[in-house]
Amino acid sequence: MGFYKPGANHTSDPKMARLHKIIWALIFGGLMTIVLGIFVGKTDDGTGWLMMAAGCVLTAVGAALIYVRSTMADKP
Repeated sequence: MGFYKPGANHTSDPKMARLHKIIWALIFGGLMTIVLGIFVGKTDDGTGWLMMAAGCVLTAVGAALIYVRSTMADKP
């Protein structure tokens, strides 16, 4: 977890740390919403599909942000 605290060979960057927190919150939140949508879909089909679609969008946004992060340059 070198992005969150300074280490021997690098300094911490608050912007990168915030971006990492947002990325993983989107990915795991989206996956949890997909799973909840599957269970809700057993009682209310429309709401279940809506939750699963929203979860897929959140997960896709998180994955896209991983690509954006990979193109950013680290500050020395």
